[in-house]
Amino acid sequence: MLYKTRGIVLNHIKYSETSLIVTIYTELFGRQSYIVQGVRGKKSKIRANLFKPLFLLDMEVYHKPKRDLQRAKEIQNASVFTSLPYDLRKSTLAIFMAEILYKTIQEQEPNKELFNYLFNSIQILDLKNKGTSNFHIYFLVHLTKYLGFFPENNYSETNCFFDLKAGGFVQIKPMHFSVLEKEASKVLSQILHFSENQHEDLVFEYKIRIQILEKMVEYYTLHNEGVSGIKSLEVLKEVFH
Repeated sequence: MLYKTRGIVLNHIKYSETSLIVTIYTELFGRQSYIVQGVRGKKSKIRANLFKPLFLLDMEVYHKPKRDLQRAKEIQNASVFTSLPYDLRKSTLAIFMAEILYKTIQEQEPNKELFNYLFNSIQILDLKNKGTSNFHIYFLVHLTKYLGFFPENNYSETNCFFDLKAGGFVQIKPMHFSVLEKEASKVLSQILHFSENQHEDLVFEYKIRIQILEKMVEYYTLHNEGVSGIKSLEVLKEVFH
């Protein structure tokens, strides 16, 4: 049976000389893997350049529950990007965000709120003229709402250390290393409060941004078993230096 659904590209691997296996987060079926054949052929209706990280798709697919590999009849762009594939900073962000999503989202079932958050965030990233330096941190922090481990924002002058293991701000710096220092903790508390546009005006030093970024990735590893060894993190840090 054929279904129409939107999708977000998370990853792809080469399957043969002309085919790909593409992991896509779909609106109707959650995370799914599709075998897409003949994408490098001259007469192919589905082209390989559709499957870059975070590309947004309109899909007509065959779906069989619990099947490892699904098949697609038609795939096309759902939104034509104006900058994301061509801007080095944005395309690097897309690779990083896609890797995080690939490792965190495993459910093969729909989650309308999560899908809409991702779809809208990607469109916003493409349209942004400023604020990309903080975008990925804002994205990581607020993604945790949908993944089930959103930090408790109990920051104050006394609760001034963010304890990654506890998922909240504490008065006394923990003995373990999974903690944000005071200055970075204050910035994180602001990001927890901010809306999508407010973070654009948040200015802080590169070393603070890197500390928050690294600790947010660590926060994910502590609260989601699938996250480890984010390969794109070092590239991201270099591009945004």
